[in-house]
Amino acid sequence: MASPPDGDLTEYERLRAENIRRNDVILASLRRKADELSAAIKSSSSSAKRGRTSGQPRKKPTTPTGPAVLRRSLRLSQLPPSHSPDAEPIPGPPPKPRSTSFSSSLASCILDAVSLSPGAAKVRADYFDAGKELLLTPANVRRVVPDRILGVRVLPLFDRTVVVAGNKLGNIGFWDADGMVEDEGDDDADGLFEYLPHRGPVPAIVAHPAVPHKIYSCSYEGEICLMDLEKENFNMIHLCDYPVYSLCQAPDNASCLYFGDGNGELKLFDERMGKVSATWDSHDNSINSIDFHPEKKHMLATSSTDRTARIWDLRRLKKKKEDCLKVLKHSRSVQSAYFSPSGRMLATTSLEDTVRVFHCDDFDSSHTIKHNNQTGRWLSTFKAIWGWNDVDLFIGNMKRAIDVISVSSSGTGLSASNSACLESEDMTAIPCRFSAHPYKVGHLACASSGGKVFLWTRA
Repeated sequence: MASPPDGDLTEYERLRAENIRRNDVILASLRRKADELSAAIKSSSSSAKRGRTSGQPRKKPTTPTGPAVLRRSLRLSQLPPSHSPDAEPIPGPPPKPRSTSFSSSLASCILDAVSLSPGAAKVRADYFDAGKELLLTPANVRRVVPDRILGVRVLPLFDRTVVVAGNKLGNIGFWDADGMVEDEGDDDADGLFEYLPHRGPVPAIVAHPAVPHKIYSCSYEGEICLMDLEKENFNMIHLCDYPVYSLCQAPDNASCLYFGDGNGELKLFDERMGKVSATWDSHDNSINSIDFHPEKKHMLATSSTDRTARIWDLRRLKKKKEDCLKVLKHSRSVQSAYFSPSGRMLATTSLEDTVRVFHCDDFDSSHTIKHNNQTGRWLSTFKAIWGWNDVDLFIGNMKRAIDVISVSSSGTGLSASNSACLESEDMTAIPCRFSAHPYKVGHLACASSGGKVFLWTRA
């Protein structure tokens, strides 16, 4: 059927026909340019082959040395997918070790604080009343990284508060909470610095009081990175083909890193040797936390998705999980097991909706506190931590608050109860992960699944 003459077309049909003719012209032009570009590429390739003699190797393409320093405004348009402890790592060729530079202003502020840090044991405050003395102000709320935070740490700096947070995208964010805003036009005036040293979620960040400027982190992609401010760069010091879920430093040797993987193996990485020097089959599933006894340096506690927490003596530790001193069984996954500041007690957090406190004399005496730990898949799991004494435990509350659990020990045994609930209109998200400042009593950082950090301070 022949098309009607233009005079018989409606206004809509005339516009449609004109658009079709114009698009045909554009497509024909693009095809010609594509053909010309293809011919030019083939010609260039042929010339390069003719110009290279048989004895000359092909020059490999150069690759970037590492990720650039990220600013919050970039929003990371291309990022690795999120992970969970139950997910298998995606196979692929391991990347080369990477490095990226710190901001000089961040490095200088931390290094200045390091020169004042005594490198001593944590400060203790046996009579600190967390329920009455802690408060949150709007000035102490910052979005440190985008998306969900899995690991948070207050650096062991004697006279400064610097919070480090790692998220599920591989970002590491630094918040210098004591940084002064001198120039509003300065990008670093808010004390926030953000980097991307990892390819996957960052569950743990550690720094030793003796060398607080050497900051280590791990990821679900099997990476352990060293953030060395003296050299002002990130270095991947270890890479394996299995996820790393937990990381801890030996209290008497900052170069000895103990980490737990998704297969239940506890490994010792010696930075001086640059390799894993020992491996122990410790659990049947992923190791979620590792913690050393504050007084008995040879004793450590691990928690696992296999529904147990285990106590170990490094002097007797061999290769099998049967070598542990004690098995603390739970009915569901154990997310954490941490010693109290004195080492007299151990607190575990489990998905069985409990926080359990054990006496470390024999671990047979314990007390159980019911607590809602069902965070779901969108929130980081709760892990109760000790504060600055053997009395206060801090854990997140699903009502955007912090529960303070008070523990007491007497001749009749242990007892514990929810003594306080810290609430604030400035707490706009559920606090999931916590870190207490080792030297400033009352400085408590808690992180959310939205990338925010809330810094509670002493009233």
